[in-house]
Amino acid sequence: MHVTGTQFARFADRTEAGRRLAALLGRVAGPDTVVVALPRGGVPVAAEVAAALGAPLDICVIRKLGVPYQPELGMGAIGEGGVRVLNQQVIRFSSVTGEQLAEVERTERAELERRARRYRGDRPPTDLRGRTVIVVDDGIATGSTARAACRIVRERGAARVVLAVPVAPPDWTERLDEVADDLVCVATPSPFFAIGEFYADFSQTEDAEVLRLLAEAADDPPAAGAGIDRELSLSVAGVRLAGRLTVPAGARGVVVFAHGSGSGRHSPRNRHVADYLNRTGLATLLFDLLTEAEEADRRNVFDVALLGSRLTAVARELGGDGGGEAAVPETPGLPLGLFGASTGAAAALHTAAELGPAVRAVVSRGGRPDLAPPDTLARVRAPTLLVVGSLDPAVLDLNRQARSGLRCETGLAVVPHASHLFEEPGTLDRVAELASDWFLRHLPRPTGPGGA
Repeated sequence: MHVTGTQFARFADRTEAGRRLAALLGRVAGPDTVVVALPRGGVPVAAEVAAALGAPLDICVIRKLGVPYQPELGMGAIGEGGVRVLNQQVIRFSSVTGEQLAEVERTERAELERRARRYRGDRPPTDLRGRTVIVVDDGIATGSTARAACRIVRERGAARVVLAVPVAPPDWTERLDEVADDLVCVATPSPFFAIGEFYADFSQTEDAEVLRLLAEAADDPPAAGAGIDRELSLSVAGVRLAGRLTVPAGARGVVVFAHGSGSGRHSPRNRHVADYLNRTGLATLLFDLLTEAEEADRRNVFDVALLGSRLTAVARELGGDGGGEAAVPETPGLPLGLFGASTGAAAALHTAAELGPAVRAVVSRGGRPDLAPPDTLARVRAPTLLVVGSLDPAVLDLNRQARSGLRCETGLAVVPHASHLFEEPGTLDRVAELASDWFLRHLPRPTGPGGA
C-alpha cells in the first residue's frame, strides 16, 4: 500500500513534518506497532509519530559499508545484533576481497556500537519479532539508508515493515517497493533535488536532541491502544447540551469546537478536522451550543454573547474549575485550544477574551470573527489563526478587518480553490493540517494528570 498526502507546503521543521506524517499513519498502526527512527534527523520526526500513535520509540543505528577505495559507494550496511546486509553486485563490480570487506566491517562495527551506546545507554533494543515496524526518516534522497534500515529491521524479526517519510522524490516507490510492505509519504514534489529544500529549518539534529527525545519516550511511554471516545451531556446555565469527547492516548492538549450557523457536533466538516487532530495526538470536544428548540430561532445562531457564554462555561469544566467536580474528568491538565466555524469563531474569541491565559490557541475556519465586539477582539491574547477559502471573498475581507482589531499573535491562511464550506477536494484536509500545526505549535506539553 502506498499512501501520499494531498496537499503540501514546505515544512517548518522536522517536528511539524512528524505531525503531518503521523496523521497518515493511523491506518497502518496497531497495538503491536514500534516506531524506529534513523538517527539523527529521523528522530524528531519519529518522536511525533510515536507520540501520536501511542507506540514505543526506538532507533535503528546503521553504518554503511563503503568500498575501501571509494567510501561513498555502499557495498552493504550493518545494524545492531550482528545484522548485515550486502550488495553483492557492488562487491563483485568493485572487486572487493573478503579480507577488505571484513576490515571495513570491523571498523564500522566499532563505530556502530559506540553510537548505539551513546544514544540508547543501558536500554536494550526493542524486540521487533512479530511486530509492525514503522521506519521513519526525515526524507528520502537516494534511498540507500532507508533500504538498509528496512532490511535490518526485517532481519531482526519484523513481521511487517512500513517505511514512512515526510518527503521523497516522485519515483521513490519504484526504488523501495520491494523492501517494505507499505510506503507512506506526506508529499512527493517535483522537481526534487535535496531533502533540505522542503524544510524552512533543516539544521542538523544534535546528539543532545536525540538523547532528549529518546529519554522522554522511554520515561513516559504512551499507553498503546488506550483512549476515550464517548458521548456526554453537559449542564450549562440550566440547559443540557450534548457532546462527543475523544481523547487519544498520551493526548497533547484538548481542542473544543464551537459550531455555527445551526451546525452541531455531527457536522461532517468539523468531525473531519477533529479526526485529523485526534491522529496528531490532540483530544477534541464537539458539542451543541444550542438545544434543538433554540436552533429553531435563527436569532440564537447569531447571538455571540449567548454562544460565547456557553462555550466559556464548558471550557471551564474541562479543567474542573467551573465549581465542584469536573464534568469532563478526562481532561484536567491538558492545554486548551478553541476551534470556531462560522459564528462559532466569534464565540471562540469571546471565550478566549474571558478566560485569558487559560486558552492557549484559537483557530477559525470560514469564521465570522467580525461578529465579536471590538473590545472583545482587543482582549484576546491567545495566538489566533484565521483560515478562509480563496473563493470566499466576502468572508475573507471580514476576516482581514477582524484581524486588524486583534492584539495577539495572528495568522491568516487562505486555502487555494476553497469556497466557504471547503467542499473542494483536498481543501478540508488543508484546513486540518493548518489547525493541527497551529495547535501543536502553541499548546505546551501537559503537566497535569490529564497528560499523564
